[in-house]
Formats: sequence, structure tokens, C-alpha cells
Amino acid sequence: MTGIRLISTTTIQATKHDENNSTHKKIDLTPWDLTLLKIETIQQGLLFHKPKTNQIQHLKQTLSTTLNFFPPLAGRLVITRHDEHNKASSSCSVICNNVGALFVHAIAENTTIADITQPNYVPPIVHALFPLNGVKNYEGTTQPVLAVQVTELIDGIFIGFAINHLVADGKSFWLFVNSWAEISRGFNKPTKIPTFERWFPDDINLPIQFPFTEDAQKKQREIPPIRLFHFTKEKVAQLKSKANAEIGHSSTNNTDKIIIISSFQALITHIWRSSASKQHAEPGEETSFALVMDCRTRMSPNLGENYFGNTRVFEIVTMKTKELMEGGIGKVGMEINKVISTQSHEKIMNQYESWLKTPIIIVPGMLSRSNVLMANSSPRFDVYGNDFGWGKPIAVRNGVGNKSIGKVTVFAGFEQGSIDVELCLPYDVLEALGNDQLFLDAMSV
Repeated sequence: MTGIRLISTTTIQATKHDENNSTHKKIDLTPWDLTLLKIETIQQGLLFHKPKTNQIQHLKQTLSTTLNFFPPLAGRLVITRHDEHNKASSSCSVICNNVGALFVHAIAENTTIADITQPNYVPPIVHALFPLNGVKNYEGTTQPVLAVQVTELIDGIFIGFAINHLVADGKSFWLFVNSWAEISRGFNKPTKIPTFERWFPDDINLPIQFPFTEDAQKKQREIPPIRLFHFTKEKVAQLKSKANAEIGHSSTNNTDKIIIISSFQALITHIWRSSASKQHAEPGEETSFALVMDCRTRMSPNLGENYFGNTRVFEIVTMKTKELMEGGIGKVGMEINKVISTQSHEKIMNQYESWLKTPIIIVPGMLSRSNVLMANSSPRFDVYGNDFGWGKPIAVRNGVGNKSIGKVTVFAGFEQGSIDVELCLPYDVLEALGNDQLFLDAMSV
């Protein structure tokens, strides 16, 4: 690890594990989970001011306690090969066997907080602050489902988390981190207790079988330029107000319900239009925005906020460049709003059942094109409430996992109501955005 000195690696197991207790011992996975087999783990991390006392042993002990409430994170994947009716297939499950999570302690002797927070572009040292770099989810059969790297800086401490994406989505990821922070502060148990039973239709045969082969060899992936942009609470509110003012009191065709473009929808519309304007596309050329949406509250009955696993659906909004640029933030925002609002239980079920008939495994970079943006994460995730006992974080950063051209990561900013956006685009496009006064007027530099 460049600029990083490794101090120790430790396997952390749950303090309470009954070998004879079969509760949640095996967790079969859903299409929402299985589609992510070939991409990399989720990597996000928190930057803190340096604690007055060394916290390494305390973090190890409290992680062990927290794993009592998150048994899949101390387990491993099992991929089983089937050969039925002369047709080869596989199935995948999580075994909660308490093999343990990985805890890495490291020191970045020449790195300060400012080295991480001040550059506009994410510096390479940030990528070295995370474990499991380059590890794909299907490798969770031998690699840990959860790995944590605690790196001491000159004046700070960085906790980098990596969680196998088959086991957790972004909401589940932060539920775990929130829970560990609570245990670290002295809670006996998390405020929100996760549920691990996956959702399946009543008539489905488990485990789900699907065609799968591991990658023959790992390709060295080129990391795209990654630039951070910060939008203040006031600027986000102005974008939302502008978008809604442009559409007036627009309503849907068959109801009297008023369409309200959200802060998130207005912001990603602004980013989509601004980035497209820098790519000199022909007016008739298509440009797309892929949305990743949580379906916990869209299912009937509701899956519950503490459902621990993946509940993601994908939808793509496509427009001609001319339509995108001439439509205004309101009209484009309304198109995004429509796609999001039409995600019903029935539509999600159609996608689910379609996958069962024709399984699709996402491969890295499947949508990696500069004219296709894909938003992930959410400003609603509680990232700055994660006080482990020595104060709240001062910044959140992402690892290099699944980074490709077109990726847009949206998360809460430090000031309440502000939003940080991490863009992966060609360098010339990012530079043009950074020099565009109209784009900068919607943010603080």
C-alpha cells in the first residue's frame, strides 16, 4: 500500500455464536443480490480528527460485540454447483458460521486530514485507506464478507469499510456502521435491529439456480479521474425551487396529485445537463441517466427499513441531447420524477420474475460511458451521525471499488442539508465543469 505502513491484521469474530443454533445459519439470496456477483465490494469510509487516546483495541472489542447483531458479516458465501437435467447451474448462499471479519490497523505517517479533504480530485492515497481493493463479490467464499481498515494519520484517523455487495446494499451498509458507532459509544444493542430473512415469492424454489462462471483472470482496471463537488443547503434549495417553478403546478394525467421535484432529483438533473453540455454531443445523440432505487417501501407489504440485504431496482431515463439541453431543469427533472414514481410493487415484481427466467449478472463497467451517468448512494444515509466515542466524522470518502466513467455518488455533506457529489468522468469534462460559472453558481467551491 503506497504511503501506508501495515501494523496488524486481525480476525474479529462475534462474541456470541452458538454452533448448534441454526437461526439464520444459511441465507439464500435473491435476484436483487445475485445480479451483483461479479462487481466489487461496497467501499465507503469516514475521516475523523485524531482521538486523544488510542482507540484500536476498543474498536476491535466493539466490532466483535456488534457482529452479534450482524451474523452474515462474520460469515462467508457458499457457491454450489448443480447439474440437473443436463444443465449446469449454480446457487449462492451466505453461511453465518462466524469465521470472522477482517480488521486491519495501518499508519499513514506522511498524510494529514488536509491531504484528503483539500484536493478537488480524490488523491490516490484515499484508495489505500480501504481493504479488499479489487475483490469481487463472488470471492466472498474465501475473502471476508466484512473488512475494516483503521488508518492513523498525522492528525486524524480514517475508518475504511468494505462489505460484500451480495450481503448488503447502501442502506444496509450504513445500518451496520450506525450500529457499530452506537455500540462503540456504550449502547448495549443497536437502536435498529436488522432483519436477515430475504424476500421471495411464495411459489419459488430455493435456492435460486442460475448460470454462473467465475472470471478466468483479473484484468487490471484503470481508475478514472474522480472529482468532488459540494452543494450547500441553500444552493440545493434554489435548484429545487427553480425546477418546480419551471413546471408550475403540473399534475399527472389521471390524478390530481401535484408533481414535486425533490432536492435529489433537481440536483442530479443539474449534474446531467451540465456534464452533457461539456461533451459536445450532437443534438440528435442520445444521453442517459441510470437510477438505482430502493424498493423496501415500494413493496406490498413493506419490507421494513431494517431489511438487511439488497432491494435495488434499475431504471434508465434516456433523452436526445437537444431535448436535455432545451428542456430546462424542470422538464428533465419531471422525467426523472416520473420514472421514480412509477416504481410500484407490480413493476418491481415483473423485473424480479423476468430475472428468474433470464438471469443477468452485472459485469464491471457495463454502463461505463461518458454519455451514461448512473447515480448511487443517497444523501439520506446517516453518515455524519457516526460518533464512535471521540466525535463525529469530518468527511466521508469512497474507495475505488466499482469506479467507472459515468458513476455519480451522492451523499450528505458535512453541513446539514448540504450534498456532496463524487463524479467519475473524463478529465477534460471534469475540468470544464470546474471552470463553468453556471455550474459553480449552483454550488460552493
